[in-house]
Amino acid sequence: MTQWQDRWAVGEAHERRVAAALRARGWTVHPCGQGTYPPAVRDALRQTRSALRQFPDLIAARGTDLVTIDAKDRMPSTDTDRYAVSTDTVNAGLLFTAAHAPTPLYYVFGDLKVLPPAEVVHYAAHALRHRSGAFHLVRTERAHRFDEVFGSAGTAAAA
Repeated sequence: MTQWQDRWAVGEAHERRVAAALRARGWTVHPCGQGTYPPAVRDALRQTRSALRQFPDLIAARGTDLVTIDAKDRMPSTDTDRYAVSTDTVNAGLLFTAAHAPTPLYYVFGDLKVLPPAEVVHYAAHALRHRSGAFHLVRTERAHRFDEVFGSAGTAAAA
């Protein structure tokens, strides 16, 4: 397996975990983004800087609520308690949010905590910067609990 295939397998497992957690809360979930494209399209996207590379992984609805999810596993630093989100990802997320308002985009991290792109930018503006500038570093304590954003498990029965 290549390094990209390894990362893709980890990301795919995290997307399934996030989708299952959403379904347990009464959301209808459908995949979208790079993972749904044929291999030739994915290969072409890897060769470009297009914001389509950062398109959300999932779209979900519950009643009239509609959200998009970008599942981000292996993001917290093991020694600083910060999420590292690439600048390209955040910039694409801000563009996506503006273009598709009022539908929100949420990053769901490996610990199932949640931040939208605007909060990543806000919290990173007041925090330690990655020396390369390629990442926004946000303290994990700033993120919202999954249940605060998407409801608690068992909401499906109430919906």
